Amino acid sequence: RNRCQRLGLNGNARNCFLTGNPDSYRNFFAKRLRCLLDVPHPSGQEVNRNAHHSSGRFLSQSSQPLGEKIPSLLISSVGQPPRRFPAWNIQINGSFHTSPSLQAAPVPLFWIIVKPAQKLFAIILGRSIRNWWKALPPNKRELFKESARKNKWKILLGVSSLGVVFVMFYFTHLEETPITGRARLLVFGKEHFRELSQMEYDMWMEQFKNQMLPETDARYQVVERVVGHLSESNKDVPQVSALKWVIHVVDEPGVNAFVLPNGQVFVFTGLLDAVSDIHQLSFILGHEIAHAVLEHAAEKASLVHFLDFLSLIFLTMIWAICPRDSLAVVGQWIQSKLQEFMFDRPYSRTLEAEADKVGLQFAAKACVDVRASSVFWQQMELAETIQGQPKLPEWLSTHPSHENRAEHLDRLIPEALKIRESCNCPSLSGPDPRLIFRLNMQHLLESSKGRKPPNSTKQDPSKPKLDFPHT
Repeated sequence: RNRCQRLGLNGNARNCFLTGNPDSYRNFFAKRLRCLLDVPHPSGQEVNRNAHHSSGRFLSQSSQPLGEKIPSLLISSVGQPPRRFPAWNIQINGSFHTSPSLQAAPVPLFWIIVKPAQKLFAIILGRSIRNWWKALPPNKRELFKESARKNKWKILLGVSSLGVVFVMFYFTHLEETPITGRARLLVFGKEHFRELSQMEYDMWMEQFKNQMLPETDARYQVVERVVGHLSESNKDVPQVSALKWVIHVVDEPGVNAFVLPNGQVFVFTGLLDAVSDIHQLSFILGHEIAHAVLEHAAEKASLVHFLDFLSLIFLTMIWAICPRDSLAVVGQWIQSKLQEFMFDRPYSRTLEAEADKVGLQFAAKACVDVRASSVFWQQMELAETIQGQPKLPEWLSTHPSHENRAEHLDRLIPEALKIRESCNCPSLSGPDPRLIFRLNMQHLLESSKGRKPPNSTKQDPSKPKLDFPHT
């Protein structure tokens, strides 16, 4: 009756269409794969931001190590002594996504290819209607308007019937999300996405073929053990046990990780440098695994496809109603931005929040100190502040802001602690890592206020140079 499994450590767990050159076809499919769905690649801001490495180290030490269940988070390169992950030696990449760009297959791939043709057809149709109307003599225009007034109920009935068709299509393609039970639209079959994810896997492997760490590298082994431990501890979830989790560690400074729908796990060494301990790493990888388990790639692609199909009607109307092409172009741009900021990005943020919740549950069942999860996002927030990164509104991003993400996790942690306790995990001893982080930040602020840096007249105030205290 215990929903948790005994813990173990066996772990292995996009581009234009050109002709002639075979590589052009590869690039076309690659970009279209990335553009169809932006489900999140780990968690973070979608707005492109590049930061320099920060000196110093955060103090957020976990209050309870995993002991024998997961070894201490020590990494080393061949011929070098082991070292702890630097708590804050990171490069913030443009988007710390938590899940791959897009994955789909035969049927979705067909729609990816024909999508530009659909928009072009809608533009030509709308423009043709406008030119036809302009070419009509005034008397025929009046006759046409009179006929429309006489048949307004028939026209209204036809438009209503079309709307009913879309509504019926939507509700007949609703499915229940695994684990959370949330109703969501699924147009494409799951098997299609697993096939297309193999194409994306080949693309990533080609891109990072010279940057893959060998299985003998200690950093690879740490990721392998963490993923294996998470999957073993959650094997009671059918979607977790059904996939074979394969590890790939990429020697790349970006703070990034993602999991393809077929179980291929990609982790960048920049993420390993960004986390403070194994508990933060376990939560991030649990978040990525949750994206795959919850089938967010197929869900986001389905919504994008449905909205794009609806937008073709509005696109045709814009080009038919606008008196000039220039106005139609502006109207088309406004329509696309409204769709993006009213539907696409908010939906992506919803999926990220759901992956945070489920990923936290996965980590709790693996006896991870789930309290460290919110500390990671507080660290990311502080790093961006120190490095002078602009703080953009959340509605501009496909991901929640670091601050809101940490607050959301703080609200979920009590429930996760109950799950952890129900799994007979060792009790957490020592101070709460969130308290340690707050005390460290308080100490940092006090010490920076009382310290007068040398040559202060020459220092750039936009780039504060702060030293992080150590425990």
